[in-house]
This record gives sequence, structure tokens and C-alpha cells, in this order.
Amino acid sequence: MTQFERDMASDHRDLFLQVRDLLLTRYGFQETQKPRITTYANAKGGICHLRTMPHGIDIGFLKGAKMTDSRGLLTGKGKSIRVLPIQTYNQDHLTYYLKQAIELNR
Repeated sequence: MTQFERDMASDHRDLFLQVRDLLLTRYGFQETQKPRITTYANAKGGICHLRTMPHGIDIGFLKGAKMTDSRGLLTGKGKSIRVLPIQTYNQDHLTYYLKQAIELNR
């Protein structure tokens, strides 16, 4: 079973699908369903990954360590990835971080 299949069977499926729809329709990202994660990229390369979690969903920004986090919502201390844990859909927060992720890919 792939991670995407697990996401579709999750209690947080609807939240996952809301964010997925934003990534695919508004931003036109390309989705790749890998065995362990679902990733999203634009023509310049990888932007983020998305998966369900016990608390909701996580969006992992591949260049998140370079992002400005004035809202204080990102987690992680690795060299590159930062994670936005989501329990409820908030398009304003998503847009804030996604715009930065796209800009970092230029």
C-alpha cells in the first residue's frame, strides 16, 4: 500500500484532499505518488510533500529552512525541510508559505 492509499483511508482524508486540490488546481503542481510520500513540484523542481498524520496532515517544504516563518507555524530543525502541521484548513496560512516555497525555487 502506498502512502497515498493510506492518506485516502485516513480519518483526515478530507483535509488532505482540500490541500491537494489547492496544490494541483491553484498552483498547477505535478503530483508524484511515491511508496512512502506524495510529492509536489513545479517546472523548477520539488516544492513540498504531503501526508496524513495522527493530528491531521503535514506539509513538508523542501527548502523550508530558508523560509521566513513570521507566523511561527513551521516545525523541524533539519538542514533543509520544515513542516507545516495542519489540523484545519486555512488557505491564508497555506498561501503564505506556498508563495515563499515557489519563490525559493526560482
